[in-house]
Amino acid sequence: MVKLFQREQNSLFGEILDWMLTPLLLLWPVSLALTWLVAQDIAGRPFDRGLEYNVQALTQLVKNDQQRMHFHLPQPAREILRADEADLIYYQVVGTRGEFVSGERDFPLPPEEERPLLGEIRLRDDVMRGADVRVAYTWVPVDLPDAKPVLVQVGETREKRSVLATEIIKGVMLPQFVILPLAVLLVWLALARGIKPLSLLEERIRLRKPDDLSPLDDQAVPLEVTPLVASINDLLTRLKESIATQKRFLADAAHQLKTPLAGLRMQADLAQRQGASADELKQSLKLIGRASIRATHTVNQLLSLARAESGSTNIARAPCNLVELTLDVMQDLITLALDKHIDLGYEGADPETPGVRINGNATMLRELVRNLVDNAINYTPSSEEHPGVITVRVLADRFSQVAVLQVEDSGPGIPESERELVFQPFYRALGTEADGSGLGLPIVLEIAHQHGATVALEDAQPGKAMPGARFSVRFSNTLPRASKAIANRTD
Repeated sequence: MVKLFQREQNSLFGEILDWMLTPLLLLWPVSLALTWLVAQDIAGRPFDRGLEYNVQALTQLVKNDQQRMHFHLPQPAREILRADEADLIYYQVVGTRGEFVSGERDFPLPPEEERPLLGEIRLRDDVMRGADVRVAYTWVPVDLPDAKPVLVQVGETREKRSVLATEIIKGVMLPQFVILPLAVLLVWLALARGIKPLSLLEERIRLRKPDDLSPLDDQAVPLEVTPLVASINDLLTRLKESIATQKRFLADAAHQLKTPLAGLRMQADLAQRQGASADELKQSLKLIGRASIRATHTVNQLLSLARAESGSTNIARAPCNLVELTLDVMQDLITLALDKHIDLGYEGADPETPGVRINGNATMLRELVRNLVDNAINYTPSSEEHPGVITVRVLADRFSQVAVLQVEDSGPGIPESERELVFQPFYRALGTEADGSGLGLPIVLEIAHQHGATVALEDAQPGKAMPGARFSVRFSNTLPRASKAIANRTD
């Protein structure tokens, strides 16, 4: 495709115009050539009939008696035959033995391989004295013993034919020099009018206010543009939901940070009051420290949730050993568990068990395990007399290519009516006094979704006064066999 309009950025108007006008301009010379050939054929037909008539007239002059063939062309007939202002007319008569009888001696003969057909007039193109001629010829039978047919030929130069063909070409092609620019102009105007709805749509979008995310009217655009408008409306809907989620998240985050910050300010004011004792000052500083820890934890959880939600299906993935990740996190949290007199233990698959390797992001998976275990530590009642128990498991089935992470505690459990709510940001079950931001489980759910995993919540010991809670994260193991082999060699 020859580009008529070169531009740095592709233009829909230009592309359509190229595809419409380029074939038209390329076919125009072809049309000229075909018209010339057709004109030549049309112009030659009446002159061919005139040559055939002349040949028939000359054949009537071929006579024979019992001894020889005779041909006599009267002088008046000879003058009439040659009376042409534009073209030269030649003729030739060849006798029964191939001898020259009358006309021009240098008149070219028909091809030798051509078989004579008596009484049939044929036409051919030839050259006579350096000029192109059109020749009509036939063979006339002679009633003599062993006599060959008499060849009669009439030739005419092609000047009148060329003039007539040129006139036909002029009559046909000259109007096209006017019609073609007019057609280009009409195509241009029609195309400009055809894409005008796109310009109107662009103007409607450009004139919108920044906070106007309402859907576009898909009834005011052509049918071909409706899918584009539908896609834009879908994008606007998702953008509106995303902005609403962000606003809600910021409002909740501000509310959650307001409490510890207010506590910090109040305790600071109490510490600065006159007449405060050393014990009261120490208590205020202790409360300030707890409030700062809570605020720091809330901020860290907010950042973790933001990172998890901003992740996409294209997060960096690598073969990860789920058992090793889990044991590393438990090692970091063992001190916190001991401080609360909680028995934190692990059971299940070991790091060499087949099926415990999954494709994932190690940092995000550690965050998932950390939040599950930290949540269990915070909400499991424990004392020296009655220590709480938290059990972490990693189970693998290499045949179904599934790995399961379980975190089970001996706490009060979570009622069925609240099991969906606990995965919402900042939600905390009523009646609990444990420190927390209400973000740990939403972070777990988001990271699980990023890895194509599912999270289930159930009672660890149904029917008991303290049923506990069991969180199960089920990973579909998509690690290729080649990756497993490489990972095993690098361990």
